[in-house]
Amino acid sequence: MRKIILGIILLFFAISGYGQLITKQVKLDSLVTVSLPSTYQKKDTAGEQIYTANSMYGYEIVFRQTNEKNNTPLKKEKDLKKVLKDYIKGIQAQADGGVALNVRDTTIGRLEAKTFTLKSDDGSGNIQYRNFVLVYTQEATYTFEYVYPGDRIEVVKDEYKGFLASIKLSPELQRNDQYLSNNNGMSSIAKIAIFGGGGLVIILVVVLVVKRKKKLAVS
Repeated sequence: MRKIILGIILLFFAISGYGQLITKQVKLDSLVTVSLPSTYQKKDTAGEQIYTANSMYGYEIVFRQTNEKNNTPLKKEKDLKKVLKDYIKGIQAQADGGVALNVRDTTIGRLEAKTFTLKSDDGSGNIQYRNFVLVYTQEATYTFEYVYPGDRIEVVKDEYKGFLASIKLSPELQRNDQYLSNNNGMSSIAKIAIFGGGGLVIILVVVLVVKRKKKLAVS
């Protein structure tokens, strides 16, 4: 009898683990999809959808937050960078003692995105990592999060890469869905050429004026 019970328990865990390996393509909306374990849970709140799931080595969380209807369109790339920077600050502020690591720019589809890792310590030496990818559009903000304990840092790499690779954006999403203008102002080379050239013109004018004065003084 005990062998039968033990066999049933082992079978249960095997089925449970296998179920977590099965992923399902989830539509966050008509433009964005991501693969999650088939056992994922979904929660709808006012203007926000939250998807959560246990993977083999970590915990996956996806947020889709609808932006305000009167949200002012971002004008330039620098405005987008500021918005994403403020998001990171907000996330870090919510984690007591959390530190944002490896903050860098990336691209998802044709859109610019931000990725970073939030490291936190509960005070007793238990380290937790939360890998984030932030994608902002005029209509909605998407947050993809992968959570895992510090002792799994070496084993989660492939699973996390698969999670990131599963994020798919519709070709309809273009850079102008993030900010209106691709003109980031004058390039550094152009500034050097213009202002440097302007400086040479001023020097040349001064030299000519001085020479003219000398000629007039001699005559």
